[in-house]
Amino acid sequence: MRNCLLLLSFMFSAVLASAQPINVSPTQTPQQLVSNVLLGAGVVASNITINGLPGLANTPFGNIAYFTNTNGTFPMSSGMVLTTGDAMGAMGPNNSGSNTLVGNSQDVSSDPDLGAIANGNITNGVILEFDFIPAGDTLIFNYMFGSDEYLEFAPPNNSSFNDAFGIFLWGPGISGPFPLVGYPNGGDNIATIPGGTPVTINNVNPVTNSQYYVYNEAPQDTYLDAIQYDGTTVKLTASASVQCNQTYHIKFAIANVLDQAWDSGVFLEAGSFSSAAVSVAVATVSGDTTIVEGCTYADFIFTRPEAQSNDTLIINYTINGTAVEGVDYNNMVNPIVFLPGQDTVILNLTPTQDGLNEGFESVTITVSIVNPCGDTITSQGTIYIGDGPIINILESDPLVQCFPDSVLLTASASGGYAPYDFSWTTLSGVPLSSNDSITIYATQNGVVHYLVTAVDQCNFSQTDTATVTVNQTIAIDSIAMTPATCIPSGTVSAFVSGTTGNVTYTWSNGQNGQSLQNLSGGWYQLTITDQVCSASDSVFVATINAPIAAFTASPGTGCSPLNVAFTNNSSNASNYSWDFGNGQTASSPTLDPQSAVYTTDIPTGYMVLLTASQGANCQDTQSLFIPVNVCDCADAEALNYNPNANVNVVSMCTYPYPEVEAPNVITPDGDGINDFFELDYVNVVSIELFVFNRWGSMLYSGSSNDVLVSAPKWDGKDGDKEVKEGVYTYTYRATGVSGGEVQGHGFFHLIR
Repeated sequence: MRNCLLLLSFMFSAVLASAQPINVSPTQTPQQLVSNVLLGAGVVASNITINGLPGLANTPFGNIAYFTNTNGTFPMSSGMVLTTGDAMGAMGPNNSGSNTLVGNSQDVSSDPDLGAIANGNITNGVILEFDFIPAGDTLIFNYMFGSDEYLEFAPPNNSSFNDAFGIFLWGPGISGPFPLVGYPNGGDNIATIPGGTPVTINNVNPVTNSQYYVYNEAPQDTYLDAIQYDGTTVKLTASASVQCNQTYHIKFAIANVLDQAWDSGVFLEAGSFSSAAVSVAVATVSGDTTIVEGCTYADFIFTRPEAQSNDTLIINYTINGTAVEGVDYNNMVNPIVFLPGQDTVILNLTPTQDGLNEGFESVTITVSIVNPCGDTITSQGTIYIGDGPIINILESDPLVQCFPDSVLLTASASGGYAPYDFSWTTLSGVPLSSNDSITIYATQNGVVHYLVTAVDQCNFSQTDTATVTVNQTIAIDSIAMTPATCIPSGTVSAFVSGTTGNVTYTWSNGQNGQSLQNLSGGWYQLTITDQVCSASDSVFVATINAPIAAFTASPGTGCSPLNVAFTNNSSNASNYSWDFGNGQTASSPTLDPQSAVYTTDIPTGYMVLLTASQGANCQDTQSLFIPVNVCDCADAEALNYNPNANVNVVSMCTYPYPEVEAPNVITPDGDGINDFFELDYVNVVSIELFVFNRWGSMLYSGSSNDVLVSAPKWDGKDGDKEVKEGVYTYTYRATGVSGGEVQGHGFFHLIR
């Protein structure tokens, strides 16, 4: 069944949400781990062995390793871990319910003490032992036990797979059921919860003594993947009353029971194995023992053993050093008081920024306690106060020999507290950049200054000047010019100074040389280049008596066919070429007037171009646009409407004559047929209608100026009264679309 559960557990493993696991490093030896990691104040260790062999204590051992932790959910920041399998298997995330990593695990089945507390035969694991001499009357240290045996083999699923774990202590005043040569009173297992119950899987779990148990598997992943084990105890404190300056022996032992699977481990908190009354430590922001006026501070941390925290303790301490209390730093509370339940008191020391160059000054706090043996135990902490730094800025001061050019200015700082923030400005304070470098552009000779300020992490600052010196010597002093005529005769000649070595002259027309001849009029750009840099300038070569094209048109616009006369007002030319825009051209050596006829059916325009020439190299042009209209009947209601006409000539429009017809009978009986007397018409825009009885009395009059909207009609009534059958007369007057008018009269029958 055990193997089946193991297989199912591996299949069921899930990758939980990513979090920061502890880091396990197996590179330190057991000797180093005990001496440098585990031991705290007031304890001296010796005779360190692994699995009973002293030589192994000087070699890294797979079951024992150093761990560090930045995951705030796990209650130990660092320490050492002992495991039944390879110590690397203790690292999170918890992605297996049955993690097994045998590694360098050793056979410890012959250990009598583990055998005595195990509920079965022990197999592989690790046993760390050493002697120690305490300086106080109490031994304390912090530990946590964890295992992947949780929860499958914990109550209510009690099993024999109950990995064995114990912390055995021998020495003066200690007695118990665990024998050891040299200690006739035997030893005791101090890995217990309050009440003396040994810490095992069957004794601490969600069912039994649950207040000391911590879940670490989904959905209660308490440590957020810091460690692999499915469950642990809370952080427990092991303690024992000891006699100062006496030799004691301790053994940390952990092993698998019945098999070599499903790892377990015990975490021992760094520095917690101690036996001192009060210790002093220093904590600073930088992590070393130096603080800075106006920037950082230090905490003096007084601690006493947790097992001694039930009483009030008043501690007097001494302050020494070259720094003066109340002058170089704040006044400190003295004595300090530990209240019941309090094992730590912190005093803050904040240095005073006095602006004086005093060098480093020291502050040392010393606590002296007389232990039960009459020995004086001294603990002290020292910090050093440094002056606010003088920041040194190293900036570039480049020399530039060509402009315009981009120039890189750089700055670096030292002497303060890195990293540094930089800012660049002009001398007048205009901001330029907030980087450690800046690119500027040099456009003229001379010296330009820029300010760079460095600010360190203590907000100390320094400002320095970066200088850009521009010294371009090469220059084009002037370019002489003689004007050209229409026969290329212009010249240019450059005068330069400040050149170094060979100089090349490059002109925009592709020619080279300091002087050019036989030039036509126009702009010419020169670039000179020597062994250092280059310079550019330009000159305009004027043209003497150049031809000027000019003409007028009469009329400038009109109806097709349009006859236009052109007057040539040009000068300084020997030939005139015309393009009239309608396919006609002309050429003349004189200012003879010209004419052209423009005939078109569609409104358009014609671009007339005159070119005045003086030989092959000089000419000038003028153009003029002649709009030509189609003048015709542009009224869409006319019989002769021209859709291409853009100018309406009313006299050219022919309109249709209005026509009107009247009915000879109406039957106003409401059947929808001949109910009204109304006129039929074509080519009509307005109508007036009058209806009379046989005696000439008017029964109806009506009119409409827009027959498309409504037209007059009679409904056979005189007011609101229907008239009788009979003969009635009418007259009308209608206006046509062209303004023509037609009149008419007649009679009709009304039948009911």
